[in-house]
Amino acid sequence: MCLGAAVCLLGGPNSGARRAQLLLAGGGAVGAGPPDWRWLAGELRRLRGRLRAEWWAPVIGLVLAVLGSSVLPVVAGAAGVPLLRRARLAREARRASERHGNAVIALCGALAGEVRAGRQPGEALQWAARDSGGLGEAQAAVLAAARFGGDVPGALTAAGRQPGAEGLLGLAACWRVAVGQGAGLAAGLDRLEGALRAERDQRADLKAQLAGARSTVVMLAGLPVLGLLLGAAMGAEPLHVLLHTGAGIGCLVVGGSLEGLGMWWAMRIVRGAEAA
Repeated sequence: MCLGAAVCLLGGPNSGARRAQLLLAGGGAVGAGPPDWRWLAGELRRLRGRLRAEWWAPVIGLVLAVLGSSVLPVVAGAAGVPLLRRARLAREARRASERHGNAVIALCGALAGEVRAGRQPGEALQWAARDSGGLGEAQAAVLAAARFGGDVPGALTAAGRQPGAEGLLGLAACWRVAVGQGAGLAAGLDRLEGALRAERDQRADLKAQLAGARSTVVMLAGLPVLGLLLGAAMGAEPLHVLLHTGAGIGCLVVGGSLEGLGMWWAMRIVRGAEAA
């Protein structure tokens, strides 16, 4: 029945050929027809983009509530929304910080090239910032200082307080030394770019080495779910035991607490290694 309904919704077999025959022969108006697979995939991707990761928790809780005939999964799913939202925002902040760091490296390289091409430092900074976007939200203030003879090192130092833009502090130091003491700005920018690239490569290597530890954490976190599936396959009705008996509710509370504590501790170890 499901296969037949799918064939009917998709227009039946050889629907594209029939539509082409109708169109070429002029035998009636041809409408848009049912949506194709590409359109459906695009809509699903759009829906997934709008539905943030934390909102899957109450959805899963609702499914488990229907399967287990209990309201406890819905309450647990609603309670997990702020925690998952906090984790998602932290992950997005880390990614934005990494992108900003890469933009700062590109800014240093582009600025060094513009200075070697014969441009003045202020003009070179304007061209390099326009192409790289490494100044972030402080771009207007820094470019205004460079254009009207303001305190460019001070503006760069203020811009370096943005997450991931710590390399702008080195750029401010290079600018101060080059403009104040007549040193070569391009040479200092080359050394700064090399140092920032080496630091980025070191972080990437460390992240690759910690990928195994992160995978282990995810695998251990999924073991209870595997146990529930095995219990359901054996006919033990684990959802009924966990949600409708006193011993099951106690095991659920203790197991969930230990699961959360173990994941927090493991991720704390991984983040401590990254910070070191």
